Amino acid sequence: MSKTALVIGSGPAGLMAAEELARAGLAVTIAEAKPSVGRKLLMAGKSGLNITKDEPLDAFLDHYQDAPEILRNIVSEFGPAKVQEWAEGLGQHVFTGSSGRVFPTVMKSSPLLRNWLARLAGAKVVVKTRWSWTDYSDGFEFETPEGATKIKPDVAVLALGGGSWARLGSTGGWMPVLKKLGIQTAPFQPSNMGFVADWSPHMERHFGAPLKGVTLIAGSVQSRGECVISRTGLEGGGIYAVSRALRLGAALRIDLLPDVSLQDVEVRLAKPRGKNSLTNHLRKTLKLDPAKIALLRECANPLPEGAALAGVIKSLPVALVGPRPIDEAISTAGGIHFDALTDDLMLKKLPGIFCAGEMLNWDAPTGGYLVTGCLATGRCAGQAAARYASDESVPSIF
Repeated sequence: MSKTALVIGSGPAGLMAAEELARAGLAVTIAEAKPSVGRKLLMAGKSGLNITKDEPLDAFLDHYQDAPEILRNIVSEFGPAKVQEWAEGLGQHVFTGSSGRVFPTVMKSSPLLRNWLARLAGAKVVVKTRWSWTDYSDGFEFETPEGATKIKPDVAVLALGGGSWARLGSTGGWMPVLKKLGIQTAPFQPSNMGFVADWSPHMERHFGAPLKGVTLIAGSVQSRGECVISRTGLEGGGIYAVSRALRLGAALRIDLLPDVSLQDVEVRLAKPRGKNSLTNHLRKTLKLDPAKIALLRECANPLPEGAALAGVIKSLPVALVGPRPIDEAISTAGGIHFDALTDDLMLKKLPGIFCAGEMLNWDAPTGGYLVTGCLATGRCAGQAAARYASDESVPSIF
């Protein structure tokens, strides 16, 4: 009879692990706590599913800041080129945007997920929804619509996600179970999130306005992009890209005119103002839009003059209160320490049980790095679990 495999979680990491296990001939069951699979993947696709970044591998790996060698090696084995091939293999043609980000041509994630699930069904992978993992004691214990259930597979892959977007399934509820079993973990922290700013009332009219074509600077990290002035602070891709540095204590500065040199800003500001107000002068000489002018007045009040004003425009300090709540973050840092894992992502204290995706203690920015990391670790864990199951010399996990 076929060896059996259990995958808990149906995000990109879990589905990739299930596919590798099924390809190796194991009878695979996926357990998902929610009523349907891939909910976070579907949410990510609402604004365009960014699956990877088309750039040289060394540059790609540099975005996994402070990542252990284990993770860098795993991503190297399934980097940007292979992710694109994988998507094409699911019938999803891809294109590369001007920033190098790679998307399915249809932009949405639902066609990719639908084709992926069809391929898994063809490999006889069984999906159990509304199965919530509750404990591990001589088997994996679940609460299911049919009542309490225990499963004793030959191998298992845990891919339950991090600690954000609880309504989509990433509750972090698995952490107490593993900590009880002596698995070393780090507390969850928000990643790729907005930040709170204590705006004065005059900013209210600009809530929802984008800050376009700016460079956000946090310590040594820079992000050229766009963010949005929200009621609570700053949101959007530009701020997400520097969120890790901000979380670690760096201050935020914004270059409102990254394509204009400091000297050129000084020259333009020195033009005679006549009867124009300073706001009109900034608008006419520097083409600053109302949102940028509002932020400038908010964060540099009172405004300096001359060269000092040019310096503030090129490096505007923005006071932040702190990150938005963890459940609003796109992803989380924290989770299972890599020291608790072998090089192929098996728990050292629980042989035959592997981990993947956001359960691991790693931190990657948006822009394709997060999805690629989940796919790569799921692939690694699935392949390693299949090898473990085929090795008759290793003990059963029960």
